[in-house]
Amino acid sequence: MKKTLSVLFIGAWAAVAVGCGQGAGKEVSSSQSSGSSAPVKVMKLATVSPKERSLTQGLYKFGEIVEKESGGSIKVEVYPDGQLGGDIQTFEGMKMGTIHGSTMSTGLIASFAKRFNVFDLPFLFKDEATAYKVLDGPLGKELLNDLPSTGVIGLNYWENGFRHLTNSRREVKSLDDIKGLKIRTLENQLHIDLWKELGATPTPMAFTELFTALEQKVVDGQENPAGNVKVSKFYEVQKYMTLTGHVYNASPFMISKKFWDSLSDKEREIMTKAAEEAKDFQRKANQKEGSDATEYLRQNGMKVTELTAEQKKQFFDKVQPVYKKFAPTIGEDYVNKLYEAVR
Repeated sequence: MKKTLSVLFIGAWAAVAVGCGQGAGKEVSSSQSSGSSAPVKVMKLATVSPKERSLTQGLYKFGEIVEKESGGSIKVEVYPDGQLGGDIQTFEGMKMGTIHGSTMSTGLIASFAKRFNVFDLPFLFKDEATAYKVLDGPLGKELLNDLPSTGVIGLNYWENGFRHLTNSRREVKSLDDIKGLKIRTLENQLHIDLWKELGATPTPMAFTELFTALEQKVVDGQENPAGNVKVSKFYEVQKYMTLTGHVYNASPFMISKKFWDSLSDKEREIMTKAAEEAKDFQRKANQKEGSDATEYLRQNGMKVTELTAEQKKQFFDKVQPVYKKFAPTIGEDYVNKLYEAVR
């Protein structure tokens, strides 16, 4: 595996309140909106992302398409900013059928379906194009098949983007600079171990609690895509950002299985098509969001540091114990197939 990882790395970098309704699908009389006596199915989508972010905008796009294609028989409501709870609460809500859909990072989904940790292995993808080919191919689809047993249906992969490190104490250009920093991480053991190996003190917490924790110096820093750093205004309480790109965050779009089972074949077809259109819209928006956000952060006082390929390789070498620990849990065969697909 060590040899395989080395080849992978060289190849890659050288190229460089839960819900108001109960059960599945609350129905209300459509006479309130369309004048018809047929009931309208209300679909509630929740996310911790702010309204401005591309992930939330993707949910709005999905809803717009579904409402149009269904002729108004399905009404989609979007609840951003963690209004219905954090990611874990949202996933639990989908299992119960009180929340009908969401998109969230694979690292959080791994709390319910362990193999989803595979896409959070550090420095796996060198760019978005590589990630798309793998996620949209057989290996990505195979992984989505793990979700029905957890109570959700995975339709496809959107993206949160590459995660970067920010902090309020010092510029980070080397492993030594990370030592001792208290870094907020996802509530995921792989992410916790990743930052331990890099020398930081990881502190898992919900995204909805993060700004206050940074402001009150409970933690020194955090790691998120640039778009999150901008719209959540972390630049107001963080001085330094290093473009580590340590994890590419795929963000599967999921629907509550209880809600999915309540749909007709035609309604499922509408939602599947809408999810594909929303995926393409969201990915394009996220790439623009990331580049625009990085420039915005520079202009608003953050010192943005880029790492060389050699510096990134030092980071990659340092986190090899993470690969060794999690590959058996994910499945050696699947991990090896993924490496081959990435290469």
